Amino acid sequence: MSSTGTSAGSTGTGIRLHAPAPGWALTADVVVVGSGVAGLTAALRCEAAGLDTVVVTKARLDDGSTRWAQGGIAAALGEGDTPEQHLDDTLVAGAGLCDEEAVRILVTEGPDAVRRLIGTGAHFDESERGGLALTREGGHHRRRIAHAGGDATGAEISRALVEAVRARGLRTVENALVLDLLTDEEGRTAGVTLHVMGEGQHDGVGAVHAPAVVLATGGMGQVFSATTNPPVSTGDGVALALRAGAEVSDLEFVQFHPTVLFLGAGAEGQQPLVSEAVRGEGAHLVDAQGTRFMVGQHELAELAPRDIVAKGITRRMREQGADHMYLDARHFGADMWERRFPTILAACRAHGIDPVTEPVPVAPAAHYASGGVRTDRHGRTTVPGLYACGEVACTGVHGANRLASNSLLEGLVYAERIAADIAAGREAGDTGGLPVRVPAPVSARPGHLLLPPEARLTLQRIMTEGAGVLRSAASLRTAAERLERLRTEALTAFEEHGKTAEPGVDTWEATNLLCVARALVAAALLREETRGCHWREDHAERDDTAWRRHVVVTLTPGRTLAVRTTDTADFPPTLGPARAAGSPVTPEPQEQ
Repeated sequence: MSSTGTSAGSTGTGIRLHAPAPGWALTADVVVVGSGVAGLTAALRCEAAGLDTVVVTKARLDDGSTRWAQGGIAAALGEGDTPEQHLDDTLVAGAGLCDEEAVRILVTEGPDAVRRLIGTGAHFDESERGGLALTREGGHHRRRIAHAGGDATGAEISRALVEAVRARGLRTVENALVLDLLTDEEGRTAGVTLHVMGEGQHDGVGAVHAPAVVLATGGMGQVFSATTNPPVSTGDGVALALRAGAEVSDLEFVQFHPTVLFLGAGAEGQQPLVSEAVRGEGAHLVDAQGTRFMVGQHELAELAPRDIVAKGITRRMREQGADHMYLDARHFGADMWERRFPTILAACRAHGIDPVTEPVPVAPAAHYASGGVRTDRHGRTTVPGLYACGEVACTGVHGANRLASNSLLEGLVYAERIAADIAAGREAGDTGGLPVRVPAPVSARPGHLLLPPEARLTLQRIMTEGAGVLRSAASLRTAAERLERLRTEALTAFEEHGKTAEPGVDTWEATNLLCVARALVAAALLREETRGCHWREDHAERDDTAWRRHVVVTLTPGRTLAVRTTDTADFPPTLGPARAAGSPVTPEPQEQ
């Protein structure tokens, strides 16, 4: 285990995806990549500050992970609740690795951020007495989860923000996969390259030139074979950041949601989520005999933090040789199911299960990345001018395990802080420079190859088998070896037969997934303990003396991974304000 102090400036890796040269370009003050709660909030706040803002999103504006969020948004809005209590619950769930000041910002600024979201047009469910209807979820000691449409909170938030973006006339580029970061002669951010799919005002590879880039690209759940994440969640933001020379942190902490609808042993791809709010309203986890196996394992039983519940389910499955457990909420009755959880009810019935009359089969599946691109408390990464918020970012809020429904709140709070920082930089006269060495097409060279799209399913199975809920040194080493084999097979095909995958969305996504998978496995191998949602069978105990610190991964110009730990549980500072200058010039671009 190696350890260093604070971060020095990033010089970039010079690595980029193999793609045609940009054939068109836009210019803006800010480009926001992603259209979930974090991205659209950042864009709206930047626009309100007078910044010319462009939103780039991989599918349609409302197609990100936010739309799928069921449970709600956590904030101390209820009678008797306080930010301090919310902070305590978050720190407990984070298992000793939360950045306390980052959490304090979240819980103190959170209530007003939710009120501003309501002012933007989001409608939350109200109680019979008036005011917000609040529920509980795992790890929360109070009812502080605001929800909309029963179990359609994300869809309502997405609707409100998309409508606001369109009403204000923000420029948007939909169906666009971001490729790589552009930099100026001082190594600062100068925009992004992207590929627009299909017909439209822009088509093919282009560029948006801007001195500030906000990554809000969401998660990387598609790195596993079964996940709650939509198909667009292929870790593009983390892969871009690594190629740009940014630090990523805590990638080993992937939260597996304990209650995902079990569709059979061979089910792959996006799986229906059964929200934690169902347990918050009194549903019980049971085995095939009807025994409540979480009672006695934690003071909150079924409402323990997600890592504890996921481990409890997995242990019971192993003990009984079963591939799933059950969530029993028959006592809710039809009226409550239809009123409070209409989305989940419909999803279950679509798969031939009626929660009103039978227990729901559930099993853990990849859900949320607690780690990501490392930022400071203003969303600044280790690359000047590059920001990150939402699931793609690692702000220090979640630590080793995200507290339920803190994700939407984190997206809101830190997106607002990013917009304020960019606006402050503009007022100070930081307009950035023009990009240099805009990538030109280069013929494929050994080591610069794209992963063929058919390798994606193989990669996902490798990760599920070797780096899933249960991990060990042996399973992780096997995963690392198999991932390297995927890369060398592509290299061999090129060297021996002159064949390489063609540039395109499928190959770019597969290549991004390989980049992210390698970094995740490297971090998980280094952390030789069990903490939060990182469960090492060969190191079953938490070790605060050796491991109460963060794992940081960077990509080297030679395409190897540099993995280190921080000195303490505190986040070291990043580069400081986006307007800080003096970074060395980036190396000559190379294809990935």
